[in-house]
Amino acid sequence: MGLLAMWRTWFPPRSLGERGERAARRFLRRRGYRIVGYRQRDALGEIDLVAVDRRTVVFVEVKTRRSHDAGHPADAVDLAKQRRLTRLALAYLKRHALTDGAARFDVVAITWPDDGRRPTIEHIQNAFPAVDA
Repeated sequence: MGLLAMWRTWFPPRSLGERGERAARRFLRRRGYRIVGYRQRDALGEIDLVAVDRRTVVFVEVKTRRSHDAGHPADAVDLAKQRRLTRLALAYLKRHALTDGAARFDVVAITWPDDGRRPTIEHIQNAFPAVDA
């Protein structure tokens, strides 16, 4: 087995989604956000990122695509996804006794072409309101 094959066995390449979430964390940190959690899972699903912007808890959905052929990455955050994220966020806020504070939902839309160029990152603050769960 060659060195490159061994390297890939030890350190498999990250999926596009994982690379996107990592890029989103760096992007938000550079803008002053404090990342307090990522890949927050429970029985209802997963919150990609939980951040704090000043005194607001921000639930961030990260969508990464290779192109806009199937639409803008943020278009994937449809009403069903918004409902699920609202339920997840409420559970998170209750679990951490944060229900009295401000919270919002942001979307980070990333387009990362296959040719190795740097990704295009778009941060949509207050992307949608809490939706009736």
